[in-house]
Amino acid sequence: MPEPLIVLEDVSFAYASGRPVLRDASLQLSAGERVGLSGPTGSGKTTLLHLIVGLLRPAAGRLVVFSRERWTEADFHEVRCRAGLLFQDADDQLFCPTVLEDVAFGPLNLGVPRDEARRRVTHVLEQLDLAGYEGRITDQLSGGEKRLVALATVLAMEPEVLLLDEPTTGLDDHFTARLIEILVALPQVMLIVSHDRDFLSATATRRLRLLDGGLRENERH
Repeated sequence: MPEPLIVLEDVSFAYASGRPVLRDASLQLSAGERVGLSGPTGSGKTTLLHLIVGLLRPAAGRLVVFSRERWTEADFHEVRCRAGLLFQDADDQLFCPTVLEDVAFGPLNLGVPRDEARRRVTHVLEQLDLAGYEGRITDQLSGGEKRLVALATVLAMEPEVLLLDEPTTGLDDHFTARLIEILVALPQVMLIVSHDRDFLSATATRRLRLLDGGLRENERH
């Protein structure tokens, strides 16, 4: 059996206030999985995603990503190239003047040639029904459009794992339906945080719930 891409073993975490967020939480993500993660507001779902890419560090437990245990900042450089994180707030992800520059930034930063970066931009914008948005000013987009452009910045990196934090925020029914089609067709392993049960039912192959600091299997539908 192939080794899981992401493993959390008995991970615990608390913020400076001292309130425990995660207590001995364990998780495995394997090839072919799209795992939906739900839970009450403030239960630690975003914290869990940030731990996986090293934006936060666990107080206890083990974090193994792409077959290596990760602890230091240097350990996570590879992780951030291979795992794409969609932030809960699109404004945290978009910082360039135009859509083209925002979506191309990640591939160019990885050393992808400009022609290939431009091809990726065109492809992902077409995927997300945003063809022709290249020259749009990012700050002038609607909330839903910003959400989709933020997702485009992640997809353009062509990561092996997608970590999606509330991907349907601000999307209308049309764009939500299109997003479902896209995610189901993608080959990447995914961890999808969402309060939208219908969205998770349509996209996830397995469901987890984060409650009282721990992860437990949830009903699929």
